[in-house]
Amino acid sequence: MEEKRAQYSEDEIITLEFDNGESFECGIMGVFDLEDKQYIALEAFDDSNDVYLYGYVPTDDDFELLDIPEEEFDKVAAEFDRLMDEPI
Repeated sequence: MEEKRAQYSEDEIITLEFDNGESFECGIMGVFDLEDKQYIALEAFDDSNDVYLYGYVPTDDDFELLDIPEEEFDKVAAEFDRLMDEPI
């Protein structure tokens, strides 16, 4: 967990809080565009290799995360995979 966390600066770390009271820290892998919308990829700081994808909406002082509708999720995940496969 600490190894993953060390890859991110403090302003690249957020805490996800779920309705069931569970919360955990994630690193912001990046924000990307698809079909005139923005999405964010978050890497979980646990022993898993989980990546969470959300809609991303910038606000005046921060940003808002939105759940991705089920009918859009596969397209968003495919775009994320494509971007991750691109050479740096």
